[in-house]
Amino acid sequence: MSRQILIILPHPDDEAFGVAGTAAMQLHNGDKVTYACLTLGEMGRNMGIPPFANRVTLPAIRRQELVASCQAIGISDLRMLGFHDKMIEFEDQEALDQSIGALLKELQPALVLTFYPGYSVHPDHDACGAAVVRTIRRLPADERPVVQAMAFSKNSLDVLGEPDIIQNVIPFLKQKMASIEAHRSQFQAAELVGSEPLTDSEIEVRFGTERFWTYKFEQ
Repeated sequence: MSRQILIILPHPDDEAFGVAGTAAMQLHNGDKVTYACLTLGEMGRNMGIPPFANRVTLPAIRRQELVASCQAIGISDLRMLGFHDKMIEFEDQEALDQSIGALLKELQPALVLTFYPGYSVHPDHDACGAAVVRTIRRLPADERPVVQAMAFSKNSLDVLGEPDIIQNVIPFLKQKMASIEAHRSQFQAAELVGSEPLTDSEIEVRFGTERFWTYKFEQ
């Protein structure tokens, strides 16, 4: 049976490394996937190698890159929510939660993919995950979608234990690498792989697995 999957992440390119393979796999399996991106990453420090963007043009370029990334994965339902990059923790909580709540009400997802609050390094990552958890927690327990969250802080394994969802996405590396490469302003080849291109086996080791922790809501 087809499921509705909702991905909620704060920046263009978050999807590329974290969930691109999983999303491509879900689409291949017949699920529906919606990606809600909170910002356009307009405060990103990278402008291309050599630079082809500036602070004025970067938001439009990153919008185009995000669209191209979703096309590479196969995601046709992309929502750009218009919040401010590097400011998610300072946004009006009610407005943020209402935006997420409206998506939950519209889509009725069976599964939400996001960042694990407190264990995702970047303040926007943590604030995004916290807003998702906060909004879903308000739903009756029997109406909550499953939340699977990414975590990669240094203490995440010590505190959370091993991830309970480990996806082998090697069959979908073509889509995943195309998604990564779509974000040219942020992840050009020299920055992504160093001075020498990665071999196929190195790409499989580095990008072939995606890991998630199922968030456990208190009853």
